[in-house]
Order: sequence, then structure tokens, then C-alpha cells
Amino acid sequence: MVTTVWPGTPYPLGATYDGAGTNFSLFSEVAEKVELCLIAKDGTEERIPLDEVDGYVWHSYLPTVTPGQRYGFRVHGPWDPSAGHRCDPSKLLLDPYGKSFHGAFEFTQALYSYDLEADDLASGGTPPMVDSLGHTMTSVVINPFFNWASDRSPNTPYHETVIYEAHVKGMTQTHPGIPEAQRGTYAGLSHPVIIEHLKSLGVTAIELMPVHQFLHDHRLQELGLRNYWGYNTFGFFAPHYQYAANQSAGGAVAEFKTMVRSFHEAGIEVILDVVYNHTAEGNHLGPTINFRGIDNAAYYRLMDDDKRLYRDFTGTGNSLNPRHPHTLQLIMDSLRYWVLEMHVDGFRFDLASTLAREFYEVDRLSAFFDLVQQDPVISQVKLIAEPWDVGEGGYQVGNFPGLWTEWNGKYRDTVRDYWRGEPATLGEFASRLTGSSDLYEATGRRPGASINFVTCHDGFTLNDLVSYNEKHNEANGEDNRDGESHNRSWNCGVEGPTGDPEILALRARQMRNVLATLMLSQGTPMISHGDEIGRTQNGNNNAYCQDSELSWMDWSLAEKNADLVEFTRKAVELRKKHPVFRRRRFFDGKPIRTGDQVRDIAWLTPAGEEMTPEDWGRALDKCVAVFLNGNAIPEPDARGERVVDDSFLLCFNAHDKTIDFVTPAGDYANEWAAVLDTASPAGDTDVVISADEKITVQPRSVLVLKKSA
Repeated sequence: MVTTVWPGTPYPLGATYDGAGTNFSLFSEVAEKVELCLIAKDGTEERIPLDEVDGYVWHSYLPTVTPGQRYGFRVHGPWDPSAGHRCDPSKLLLDPYGKSFHGAFEFTQALYSYDLEADDLASGGTPPMVDSLGHTMTSVVINPFFNWASDRSPNTPYHETVIYEAHVKGMTQTHPGIPEAQRGTYAGLSHPVIIEHLKSLGVTAIELMPVHQFLHDHRLQELGLRNYWGYNTFGFFAPHYQYAANQSAGGAVAEFKTMVRSFHEAGIEVILDVVYNHTAEGNHLGPTINFRGIDNAAYYRLMDDDKRLYRDFTGTGNSLNPRHPHTLQLIMDSLRYWVLEMHVDGFRFDLASTLAREFYEVDRLSAFFDLVQQDPVISQVKLIAEPWDVGEGGYQVGNFPGLWTEWNGKYRDTVRDYWRGEPATLGEFASRLTGSSDLYEATGRRPGASINFVTCHDGFTLNDLVSYNEKHNEANGEDNRDGESHNRSWNCGVEGPTGDPEILALRARQMRNVLATLMLSQGTPMISHGDEIGRTQNGNNNAYCQDSELSWMDWSLAEKNADLVEFTRKAVELRKKHPVFRRRRFFDGKPIRTGDQVRDIAWLTPAGEEMTPEDWGRALDKCVAVFLNGNAIPEPDARGERVVDDSFLLCFNAHDKTIDFVTPAGDYANEWAAVLDTASPAGDTDVVISADEKITVQPRSVLVLKKSA
């Protein structure tokens, strides 16, 4: 029994333990009364009225409450869905600022503020008032103190960054070198065998799919599935506790911090995929977990003409409302928390266009972007936008502000089309290969603003991209209706698994072509986890609900496809060793000095002659040579010294036949040495050729030549 209650302070929001007691603070503009509920070990609760209110923030300080205490809130206020208000004090509400959660949801009547048996749209009437205590998760007070030792961010510049997108559980669940108790956890992800694998690949940043506390949808659970990807957040300050080996109250927080510290010690940044565009409560038929019952009209975008319903730019049932100052504050407070307290190095914003919608249209000068620009903490970390949502006008590749980098969907589509042999792709391919200046230069950004990727969690794996023409999502329980139908993939002649050695060899070469293109392109490359070992999802391009071996990495493939692993390492190493592949500024195509003929970049036909407009305009042409001049890098290094590199000739052949390329004569080079060949299983080559001589490039392959004399 709590006998002492002090007034406390309205800030910081949430539950904050200071070493002696805990301050509790909750925003609700609509509330008429707020109760803090302390949950005992036997499941009973003690309700404590929060009598102090400042600026719609309800607060108190309890000097006897320490870490491990489970709690929630009950908000009393109007139930008037037609006005957007859904207060229901029968619901134990989770803290929007909760740093840790525990327990599980039981999708019974207790979670819902309308009669599940009634045939209505949750639009009115009186809530059934079934208490959710014992049927919902609880918030947990944490100990915020942690020994970070000498931890510091690697702070890797974009032009030196290689991103590896990964899933905490999928990356570690089957790895034989990780103790069984740590598989699928933060501890497992930071195990030395995983860190060594990433370092051997040359990875500088790991981008984690959602680790904010999320909910497994009731519909998926009824199908025997789970929300594996995790894009269903309700706790924007808490690491998903089911990913912790230590699942004691608050244990996930310390384990997550330990993971980050381990990655930093290895020189690897940690980037979080964050979902501030919607929450797990869904539409008007969803459960009441926290935001809906605390202040529905403040936290969510509601339909102007019917406030019972939610505006949905995300395809998930609702959209958060960053137009409201307290919702915007929650997003910014969350971002700062993960940087300052959890030491993460950046964020990838899911469906970021939603955050830019001031009213209906996307506005890159919205309040959210203004705040990010001015924030001394958030503005200094990596900010990556997924520059689209599902609303009208949501596709915004190239339109984000200057601080931001973007997942370059046009790069993905162009590289896929080029290597599967689509006509009229050569000019677009050249733009994407050189950093997409057409998308980013006008906003003052540099090549690093283009996050180049060909595969990611959403869609085919690299192996499946070259093995399937059609999606095969039957396991998702939606009769294969879900997922993208236009994949820009090519199965190389047979759909799915085959024993044909020629097709298998072509598929392996196509995978190497994609990886080589990725590492030879200006911009910031991103590898999808498992692509380097040939991971497959058996043609499933929407494995969001597949928490199973279908989506986990099969680490036995690392040995089976050792050549692919070795090729990936060589391609990344080539990029890291040579700054000509990762320039900080765009090419200008001009001669180095007055009177010179050799430019910083030159586009050549297979005959060794400079491309003409007619050459670019031929729809069926699929071959090009690119000269990159290592003596024409204009930007200095970090110490202001001139950057000088080797010069390279990249020979791209997307034809289904061999093509003879002639090395250019004149001032380009006297002799060339091949350093990477995708026609070779591990990329090995030792060819040396003089200028103005022919070299045969194999069908559908890339040959990289370095100037040797």
C-alpha cells in the first residue's frame, strides 16, 4: 500500500526512477480524472489518483516505487465516438512513454471498448465496461542507470557506410555458434560469431527491423501466425521484450544497451527501423491498449466528416497525428531517448511520407521536419526515409529535405530491370549507378543521400529474385492475394527449385551481378540479411507473418554457398579500398584540366568509343563501359588532403551472349588488370590486357578492370 504521494513534475512524461522513487506523468487533454494503477505480483491493483495537472499533464511522485514495479493508467472522461472521444476507465492503459512492458494480450472482450457480439461499427452506445486487468500487458518501471564505459558512436560518414538490414530473431534463431538460450535475442545478435560475420563482410551499420514493443495481431494469431516483422508498435520507448534472453521486468533494456555497446566496440553503428506512422490499435474495431483510451482525438488522425473513423495513410487502420503538439512531442521525445539513453546511431522511418502530411498532402516543410532540422540531437544522427506511404501522392522519392537520406526505390527498380533484360533501361541505369543526382542534387544533397538497395525485408530475397517470376505467398493464409504482384524478377527459365546446372549457374551469376552493381554504385549500399548466403523464402515476397524457418536465416547455406559469401566480401572490400566508388560529390563529366580529353567519368560503347545520344537511345542496348577516373576526385579527405585513387573500367553486359569490349585507347591507360569478374563463382580473375585490345565479357556479367599502367 502506497501511503506517500508527492506532487511530482509534469516532465519527463512516463515513469522516471531517479534512484529514490518514481515520477509518473501522463498527457490527456480530454481526461476528467486519471488514476495510476500499481499492479501487485498477485495481479491485484492499487489505484492512486493523479491530482496534479499542469497543461493537461497529470502527474505524481511516489518515493517508495522502484524498478520492477508494474503499472498502468485508467482515464476517466467522455465516451463520445462521434466527437472522437473514447475514454473507457475499465481499460488498464499502457504508458505511451513506457520503457518496458511485460505479460501478454488476451484478445477477449476485455480488450475492446465495444460489444464484440454486436453488429455495429464501434460507433456509439455504452462500452461493455469489461475490465482489461489480467488480459493486457503492463508497463514496467525500469532502472535507467547503465555502465556505458567508454562507449561512443562510430559516426561513420555516409560515403564510407555499408548497411546490413537484419531481423533480431531471423538473424540468430538457427545459428549453431550461438547458445540456444540466446538465439533470437539481442544477446544473440551481438554474439561474437554474428559480429565477426558482419565485420568480415565489411558492414559498418546494422539496420534493425522494428524493435519497439509491438503487438501480434489477433487475426494472425487465429491463423497460427505472428507479426514477425514487427511493424505494429504500441511502445515507442521500449525494446521489444520478447527479443530479450533476460525477460525479467526491465531486462530487455539492459540487454539492448549491452548489444549496442558491443556493436560500437566492433565499429558497427546501430540503426533502428521505426514506425511512427501508426500504432497497433488499428481502426475503430481495434482493441483499446493505450492511445485510444488516453486521448483518441489528440493521438490519431480522424475523418473530418465522421470522427468515429480513422484516416488511414498506412494501410493498417490508423495514422498517428503529428499535427497535434503532444503527439509530435512523443515522436521527438522517443527519438531523443533512443539516441541519448540507448545510444543508437540513426533511424529508418517506415512510410515516412505519412509524417510529412500536414493536412492531406505530403509537405516536406511540415512541423515534424522543421523540428528534426532544429533539434541538436536528432539532426546529428543518420536519418533515412522510406519515402512513400499508401495515401494519394505518397510516393516521394527524391523530395525529402536536405538532412535526409532515402531508400531509393528507383534504384531498386532500375537495377532489377537492367539485369533481367528489360529494354530501354540503359540511360536510367547510368543515373542510378552514379548516385541519382537527378533525385538529390537539387536539394543540396550528395550521393550518400541515395540508400541503394535491390532487395530488403519487403519482397523477394536476392535468391528468390532470380528464381521466381511470381509470388508464392500461400503460407500467409490469404490465398496468395497479399504482397506485390509486379516484382521485376526473372526465374532464369524455371519457376522455383531446379536441379538444372545451367540455370543454377545463371542464377548464381545474376546474384553476383546485383551485389557487384550495388557495391560499384555511388551512394550508400544496403544488403538485406542473408542475401550473401543465398537465403530463400521459397518465393514468399511478404513474409511479415512468418516467424518460422521460412523467414529465418539458414546458416547452413553459408557453407553451401561459400563462393557467394566470398564474392560479397571481395565486392565490399573493393568498394572500401577505393574512394572512386564512394565519392562524396557527384560526377560532372568534365575534363580534369583545360585541354584534357579524359574526364572524371566517361561512358563508352563496347567498341571503346564515347557514347552518343543515339547510343543511349537504342532501346535494346544492354551493354556499357564506364570509366572512373581516380585522378579526378574533387573532394578532399577528412584532413583536407587531395584524394587520389586508381582508375577503373567497369564493363556491364546484360546480354544473353558474350560481348567483346575494347579497352579505350589514348590517355585512359596503357594496361588494365581485371580485379573482379561476376562470371567467376568467387569473382576471381587474373586477366591483364593492353589498351585498345578486345576482352570478352561473359553473358550477363560484370567485369571490373583497374588501370595498371
